[in-house]
Amino acid sequence: MVDRDRITGAARELGGKVQGGVGDLAGSTRDSVEGRLREAQGTAENLYGQAKDAVRHAADEISDQAAEAYDRGRHYAREGHQTSVEWPHASLLVAGLVGFGLGLLVSKL
Repeated sequence: MVDRDRITGAARELGGKVQGGVGDLAGSTRDSVEGRLREAQGTAENLYGQAKDAVRHAADEISDQAAEAYDRGRHYAREGHQTSVEWPHASLLVAGLVGFGLGLLVSKL
């Protein structure tokens, strides 16, 4: 999606180029300077719009990646739960080893 600032900036930049060119041809310093100023404002507005588009795109990418990571986490949690239901003795053994390891750590403090 193109940002509104990019469109208005491009239009202002084009208008400034035209006004500056006409001012140069007519010998009007005022129109030439105004045109160059309008052109610079349009360029700045266009760059601002491009930056907003880039930030919006990056935020969308991060959001998509976070959603994918969340879905993968749910999938692995579901698989782990299913495995613990199918192999309850293995789950008890792992829990016992974790408890033993924590007990060793606490006793050394």
